[in-house]
Amino acid sequence: MLAILLIPVLLPDIRAADPAPLADNATTEEWPHFLGPHFDATTREQPLLEKWPEAGLKVVWEAPRGEGYSCPVIADGRLFHFHQVDGGETLDCLDPATGEKEWSFSYPIEYRDRYGFSAGPRSSPVVADGRVFIAGVTAQLNCIDAKTGKRIWHRDLEKDYAVPQYFFGYGPTPFVHGDKLIINVGGKADGDKGVCVAAFDVKTGKTLWEVTDTWGASYASPMVAELRGKTCALVMAGGESKPAHGGLLTIEVETGKVLDRFPWRARKYESVLASSPLAIDDRRVFISECYELGGVLLEFDEELKSRPVWKQREFGMHFMMPIVKDGHLFGFAGRNPPDTEFKCVDLEKGEIAWTKDYRWQENGMIEGLFRGSLLQAGDRYFALGEDGIFIELRISPKGTEEVQRTRLFTAREAWTLPALHRGLLYVVQNTPAADAGRRLICYDLRGE
Repeated sequence: MLAILLIPVLLPDIRAADPAPLADNATTEEWPHFLGPHFDATTREQPLLEKWPEAGLKVVWEAPRGEGYSCPVIADGRLFHFHQVDGGETLDCLDPATGEKEWSFSYPIEYRDRYGFSAGPRSSPVVADGRVFIAGVTAQLNCIDAKTGKRIWHRDLEKDYAVPQYFFGYGPTPFVHGDKLIINVGGKADGDKGVCVAAFDVKTGKTLWEVTDTWGASYASPMVAELRGKTCALVMAGGESKPAHGGLLTIEVETGKVLDRFPWRARKYESVLASSPLAIDDRRVFISECYELGGVLLEFDEELKSRPVWKQREFGMHFMMPIVKDGHLFGFAGRNPPDTEFKCVDLEKGEIAWTKDYRWQENGMIEGLFRGSLLQAGDRYFALGEDGIFIELRISPKGTEEVQRTRLFTAREAWTLPALHRGLLYVVQNTPAADAGRRLICYDLRGE
């Protein structure tokens, strides 16, 4: 049996200041998934603070946290944060306005990353209909009651499907669609083959369908989209394998039938797929990887068979999802900080419209956004650089312009997309800074 602890495991949250009042005409949306309410790093939240203080954004509250790269999610007046604390993967339920803890759910794990990265979860919680779903770094899948913190059901994917550790542990975030929880399982029960994707009943955890394939579990999260009138799960699958293989599986959500299988994975053994597929409309899907192939726009015919419209080697995302605007894609393309640039691609032709290297020298150091995360709120665009710089950008097919900039903290691996809810910005500091340990920080971004 899996041991469960229902006790707080961290120090009390730190209250810093009261936020500005929420505007009477404010548009707000919940943030139930790490990619936001629309599963594409966009939200309709407004108004937001027009001019940032010279001293930096005001901290409303902050909380010490454990290890991991999980994004906080907010729904039904609760914030859920998933991390590893003292050898236990822990789901904390907090008041999003104050950071006060309501409950904690925790279970012990044993995991050491072979490349020396964090020992915590890579995936983020998902909230739907009063349930919170979490998939940990050792492939433990739990369904938790959002109000009480009590476990409703549990699936040991590692045991049931022979899920290996892969390069960086288990990583994809589940996707909830109706009564189904869609999981990139990545099992290898039969040598190189096993259950690659599965759908479980959200209420009971019972298996509804399974897809067997040699492709394993990637670090990208499944998406659901309407393609040619059919509801499809889009799964970038591809785990550790020799030779390396993987790509996009297009699956009928209702039955689990595989409609299309498009290979898109670098030949390099130590490569991963980490950027989730982006449905442009009911016939086009963009996918990418950063090691060799870059990005590709797929078009699906009436039979749900895909063909490449264009391929662009120079527009491969490492882990972020690009933003669509004015017939173009915008994103931070490249594998590592030295070769990552902010780019714009013509959606019809696949041609690079422009490239911007967001690097500068500050206090004798090279600063920049590098493998940044891009967030759209209404008609405003924000980027979090991977060492804690936060920037507002003005973007168009003609170019990009920096509107304002602030440093939230100085710490590496700020790879987690921020969450935005009711004008408050939630940022995860994944590694210790010079003046503080790992933190979950709530900033006031409310406008008048």
